[in-house]
Amino acid sequence: RRPKITPEDAEVVRQAIPEAAAISLTSGYPTPQSDVIWGDRTLGDVLIFGITPDYQVVQDYRFAGGQPLTDVDVRERRSVCVIGAEVAEKLFESVDPIGREIRIHGQRFTVVGIIVRKGKILGQSFDGFVMLPFSTFESMYGRRQTTTVSVKMPDAASVHDAMARAQEAMRLAHRLNPNEADNFSIETSDALISFWKSLTSVLFSVVPAVVGIGILVGGIVIMNIMLMSVRERTHEIGLRKSVGATRRDIRRQFLAEAVMLATLGGASGAVGGWLFSSAIAAASPLPARVTAWSVGMALALGAGVGVLFGVYPATRAARLDPVAALRAE
Repeated sequence: RRPKITPEDAEVVRQAIPEAAAISLTSGYPTPQSDVIWGDRTLGDVLIFGITPDYQVVQDYRFAGGQPLTDVDVRERRSVCVIGAEVAEKLFESVDPIGREIRIHGQRFTVVGIIVRKGKILGQSFDGFVMLPFSTFESMYGRRQTTTVSVKMPDAASVHDAMARAQEAMRLAHRLNPNEADNFSIETSDALISFWKSLTSVLFSVVPAVVGIGILVGGIVIMNIMLMSVRERTHEIGLRKSVGATRRDIRRQFLAEAVMLATLGGASGAVGGWLFSSAIAAASPLPARVTAWSVGMALALGAGVGVLFGVYPATRAARLDPVAALRAE
């Protein structure tokens, strides 16, 4: 079992990386959830976690009101808290939360700050939390199974060197022999960046294939629909030819119908894409939107599919013998 990270470990990292812009200690897994009560109102399943003040710097939090937690709050184990925008809106509605007292597990906390809304990703809110001073949190919940030391460097170029120094300092602090593995882990935002790059790579590989298959299947469906239309309207085709319609006229008619059918499919896809992107934008901070050029591309692609897969049915209709067509039922 790994030993728990302690405030002393955070100090070890601080001494190893004196140039760090911010170093914080944060309560980790398992993160407790609790009812938060104000007056006669209760908000359930709110995430509660403890921090040291620099965490607010590491996370680039901006405040909609009030002030951050301070070193004095941690040192004196004060009963104060900073709340997320969702907690402020749902629990207090139109009332200003600053200076109000909330209750968590029967203990009273004064709200001193409100974090600006972060938004959601895949339905997971980043605003439904209460942050307590780290010392106050531990007095309530005890030390967590995992605790995190977060470091913010002044520039990206110094990250890897800082990681190496932090690792060496932590190994010395934990008295590890050279042949022993680390009993802690060090991670960077590179892991997250790598994940998004992998995801993007997969999307750019898979999406074109899916689009291509969709176009092929859609085109085959349109061609079959038009062939059925030719079969069912054989008598009509013969009648039109008998009154002077040329092969070109018949071909143009069925080709236009195929293009119209495919373009309607493209328009439906554009509407579906708009609805999907609206849902993504509502559920996450990702900038999902449908642009005018993408709608135009969908319509143009639909028309192109109609032309490509409508040629054969239109040509088949144009080549029908008028006498045989008139005899058809």
